[in-house]
Amino acid sequence: MTNRDGNVPNGFLVIGGLILGGAVGFLLRPSAFLVGQLPFEYVIAPERLTGLLELYKPTAELSRSIMLGGAIIGAAAGFVLELLLGRRRFL
Repeated sequence: MTNRDGNVPNGFLVIGGLILGGAVGFLLRPSAFLVGQLPFEYVIAPERLTGLLELYKPTAELSRSIMLGGAIIGAAAGFVLELLLGRRRFL
């Protein structure tokens, strides 16, 4: 996706990196004992785990942290890539 000048629109790569990084972080989340990887709804909101499922709260919180970290790294990579692609226009 480019604009009339042939450049990538501002923020497009940052948003793309944010989404891609969050997805990679979600796929790389740790497994919980006997259950495997926790569903998305428990990763986003670990307080929904009640009863015996409360044992999985630390895993859900770690999974959320990994997903958030992946999103931040992806957004930063998109920002750097956007700066490099924008700089190429002036050379």
